[in-house]
Amino acid sequence: MNANLVAGIFLTGLAASLGLQFWLGSRHLRYVAAHRDAVPEAFRDSVSLEAHAKAANYTIAKTKLNLVSLAVSAVLLLIWTLGGGLDLVDQFWRARIDSGLWRGVAAIISVLFLIGALDLPLSLYSTFGLEQRFGFNRTTPWLFVLDMVKGAALGLAVGVPLIFAILWIMQATGALWWLYAWAAWMAFALVQVLAYPTLIAPLFNKFSPLTDESLRQRVDGLAKATGFAIKDIFVMDGSRRSAHGNAYMTGFGASKRIVFFDTLLSALQGDEVIAVLAHELGHYKLAHIQKKLAAAAVMSLAGWALLGWLSANDWFYAGLGVSQASNYLALLLFMMIGPVFAVFLRPLLSNLSRRHEFEADDYARDVSDAAALARGLVKLYRDNANSLTPDPVYSAFYHTHPPPALRIRNLQAA
Repeated sequence: MNANLVAGIFLTGLAASLGLQFWLGSRHLRYVAAHRDAVPEAFRDSVSLEAHAKAANYTIAKTKLNLVSLAVSAVLLLIWTLGGGLDLVDQFWRARIDSGLWRGVAAIISVLFLIGALDLPLSLYSTFGLEQRFGFNRTTPWLFVLDMVKGAALGLAVGVPLIFAILWIMQATGALWWLYAWAAWMAFALVQVLAYPTLIAPLFNKFSPLTDESLRQRVDGLAKATGFAIKDIFVMDGSRRSAHGNAYMTGFGASKRIVFFDTLLSALQGDEVIAVLAHELGHYKLAHIQKKLAAAAVMSLAGWALLGWLSANDWFYAGLGVSQASNYLALLLFMMIGPVFAVFLRPLLSNLSRRHEFEADDYARDVSDAAALARGLVKLYRDNANSLTPDPVYSAFYHTHPPPALRIRNLQAA
């Protein structure tokens, strides 16, 4: 394989990926707009036309912003690769750091920093433009900056040792380095899952024990009925940043905890909260987190193996605008071009996630009140301005949750 062929494959993949996503986005825009002026029959008793129209307008605005982001990202990707951007960063650090390992760490961190800086204008517009316009943003400029600084500090604290370890493995462990790197990556992912609830999330949000005694008793009753040991139930100050509501369960073993957004608790009745919690318990009882980790492990193993093959060939670097091969540039190139081709796997992952959501709904139906879960979901759709009429093809490709109408119909039929 020669460099020109590699460049041609990359450009073809990028054009196909962009074309597919713009086609899906345009379908979604037309479909949502065409159904903006009529509330679907299943929701007419609980969602006003005004709320439905707001959700449609919000969805249209977000989809347009996503398409702009796609176009900008594609241009920047071309500049980084065929335009010589990565090569310039590489030459900059080659002139300043002799150690290959530390030069690699510096190059990767600086590129990630520049990517974040280039994404900043769209992030600012999303928070203080789009979200503000639809009444969801509660983030102050100071909090936005503080989150960004905390995120950067956390990224450095975690990223520098991880990058150094991966680069050392690539350099020191021979032809099968990719297998050892994959093992290190999966160990890091597991530690991250364990550390997130107690060490990472509290850096950005305040978590307070659930103080509503009546609701706590109902939660304990659900736990007893399902044989699920629930020790920690927390309320998160989601309203500090956004009006959107949510709930989730996270962690394993001793780090496992249930988290309700304060916005969710203020929007739902007690039986609806319990039904939503039953849905989250379903994910645990049905081992969905373990299944997703297993799928991620298999996919990442294939990715590391592919990188192991590509990084050993000079045409991989030359075809993507890099003049000197190195382990750290192999990582950066793969990190950048991987999503271009991974997008074609998106429907498979989305379908797996939607099946898990249906299964968790069925579990919640069996251990709580299906009607209460349906009511709670409708309120969340309404208050979060989720479109009730997504384009079916777009939804099948992207959405990790079933379309609202199908989800509610499933619960009502049960």
